[in-house]
Amino acid sequence: MSRFNVRKVAVLGAGVMGAQIAAHLVNVRVPVVLFDLPSGDGPKNAIVSRAVENLKKLKPAPLGVAEDAVLIGQANYEQDLEQLRDCDLIIEAIAERMDWKLALYQKIAPFIAAHAIVASNTSGLSITRLSEALPEEIKPRFCGIHFFNPPRYMALVELINTPATQPQILDALESFVTSNLGKGVVRAKDSPNFIANRVGVAGMLATMKEVENYGLSYDVVDDLTGKKLGRASSGTFRTADVVGLDTMAHVIKTLQDTLTLETDPFYASFATPEVLKTLIEMGHLGQKSKAGFFKKVGRDVLRFDAASKAYVAGGEKADEVYARMLKKPAAERLKLLRNAEGAQGQFLWAILRNSFHYAAVHLASIADNARDVDFCMRWGFGMQQGPFELWQEAGWLEVAQMVKQDIDEGKALCQAPLPDWVFNGPVAQAGGVHTPAGSWNPTTQQFVPVRQLPVYARQHFPESVFGSAATPVAGAGKTVYEDAHIRLWSLDDEVLIVSSKTKMHAIGAGVVEGLQRALELAQQSYQGLVIWSGDEVFSAGADLQAMLPAFMSGGTDAIVGMEAEMQKLMLDLRYSNIPVVSAVRGLALGGGCELALYSSRRVAAMESYIGLVEVGVGLVPGAGGLTYIARRAAENAARSTGKDLLPFLTEGFTAAAMAKVGTSALDSRKLGYLLDSDPVVAHKDELLFVAINEARALYASGYRAPHRRQIPVAGRSGIATFKGSLVNMRDGGFISAHDYLIASLIAEVVCGGEVDAGTLVTEEYLMALERKVFGRLLKEPKTQERIMGMMSNGKPVRN
Repeated sequence: MSRFNVRKVAVLGAGVMGAQIAAHLVNVRVPVVLFDLPSGDGPKNAIVSRAVENLKKLKPAPLGVAEDAVLIGQANYEQDLEQLRDCDLIIEAIAERMDWKLALYQKIAPFIAAHAIVASNTSGLSITRLSEALPEEIKPRFCGIHFFNPPRYMALVELINTPATQPQILDALESFVTSNLGKGVVRAKDSPNFIANRVGVAGMLATMKEVENYGLSYDVVDDLTGKKLGRASSGTFRTADVVGLDTMAHVIKTLQDTLTLETDPFYASFATPEVLKTLIEMGHLGQKSKAGFFKKVGRDVLRFDAASKAYVAGGEKADEVYARMLKKPAAERLKLLRNAEGAQGQFLWAILRNSFHYAAVHLASIADNARDVDFCMRWGFGMQQGPFELWQEAGWLEVAQMVKQDIDEGKALCQAPLPDWVFNGPVAQAGGVHTPAGSWNPTTQQFVPVRQLPVYARQHFPESVFGSAATPVAGAGKTVYEDAHIRLWSLDDEVLIVSSKTKMHAIGAGVVEGLQRALELAQQSYQGLVIWSGDEVFSAGADLQAMLPAFMSGGTDAIVGMEAEMQKLMLDLRYSNIPVVSAVRGLALGGGCELALYSSRRVAAMESYIGLVEVGVGLVPGAGGLTYIARRAAENAARSTGKDLLPFLTEGFTAAAMAKVGTSALDSRKLGYLLDSDPVVAHKDELLFVAINEARALYASGYRAPHRRQIPVAGRSGIATFKGSLVNMRDGGFISAHDYLIASLIAEVVCGGEVDAGTLVTEEYLMALERKVFGRLLKEPKTQERIMGMMSNGKPVRN
């Protein structure tokens, strides 16, 4: 099948999910029109208009840039169905009512293009049953597409076929959702609630049941079942609040309505918890109503007390002994929890045992293989490991025997035995369900490999499950040079890749030296250089910890000398005779931001948070960040008809003085830290592929470094203007006296110092100004307080 070219998408339903799916489509530059019912009063599209306007207010933000809400087309089912003819993909996301969905399908069917894919975003209704309302010619192009909330941030999308769905339709949709929307796709069977919600909601219900059994409070449970357990930091009950207690109750009801004790031996555990009923009756639906299992009052977080039906003081933490247990290796950890005498330890073993038991019993009916279950729990519920991965890491047969013993002794949620394949045959022989050959499919009794679609060739290092023996990044490719700070390597002997090895990829003397070495090697023997970290931090900036000894022994001069070396590196990168591409993902702060700014090109993952944040430690950007702001303002002004530099300088000055960080790659572009020519990549695992190809393309086009040009600056009049506004902020109590000093010094650098407006200066001149004010601030006691505060607890000191 040829490439599925999605020129326009229709989203039907402007509720929470529909509006946010539309928002994410806008984020990734896919034209979209959002439909809903016609309004009875006022403009016909009023319902959609309100939903689109609300997108600007939601947290976390569904839009990369709030102003892009205007790009969402607005339509209604009464006047605008003709627009569906232009859509290549139609996503239905109305309320979870089978009758409503079927009626809508009958209404839209005459307007669906002959090639268009139609998909339902249901969270658990039967896809096959839904397809019955469609004409025969559309059924082969119909499937389920289940996004997780919030769609921008959650990686998981489940695709569900019907018996009539053409395989090539699923392949085309999987490719689009993976590469264009940046999602991890899992194909689920058409069973109630599919994979993630089936296992995840059953797990939450089982957890609530065990909470009652062991008499634990909600805040203790969240402390135990959050990061300490390798799960989402929101734990169990805060997650329920975020999802919405009414939404959770609906998903539970789907399980209750579509399953029986005969089809699911755990059915007795699916009763709606009494506390959930109580909270819903009280109108406490979680985060959306500002009260659920938890309620924030001022700065205090209260927890609901089921006995009194009132909110009481929260914040209780788990016993530290269990935090220590959870840090142990998997095998030791599970044995310690199973043999624990305290209620908290017994509770933890119980919920883990229940997850192993449930996943094994239902694997064959919900998924094609064990890998899909583990990916669903990772991508849909924020777990570091899925249940099968943890089970396998802890010792497959040993854990299986412990679970079996609990079942036999009546301690488990039900008496259903573990499947025979757990103890006998290939799984037992391999020591688990994941092997280098693939993951276990209990239906075919084989280990099946990852699906091979052309889109996955774009992922050099895709996520893998424990036991798959995937090649780690640290051992991939050909190593050219490596030391304690940095690794230089290549996948193709054409483009050199440099990856720092420091904590949070902080930039110290060793990294600077390694980057210089990389640049020299790349210029000698390669087509380009790619700077890539491989995780959720591109670089958190200068290594303050590493600079401390230099400061103690050599004082301010030593640090300023190190800044001079970093500035030299930045200019060497900018004026290199081969292209340097920074592959940015996650945090790129301070020196990390400057490293990206001085590259020939930036390739950024959608979730990239870029900014010059040195003000937080009482300093100014010292590795060329302020010089970049002055240069970009001059370049932008030169392309305009105006002669005044200040309007072009103001945004960069404000961003640096207020330590603004882009809340997405799109917002970072708005702040000037990415250019329109810098690609934004939706899927994080495609970042390296795109960066390497960007370097190749630049080289093939005859890349040459930019000319060294002198820069016109705003001079003393610009400084005076900025300081005037800063005085008002200081005197109004919006900034401290030290903030005023730092911002004033930033103004002096970006305006070029005490010179006439329009004076031409070099980048080296501006960098010398940076070093001068950087050194001055290092001597300030309040700056030293900020630095020590950041080093001791990682939080900025306000002084």
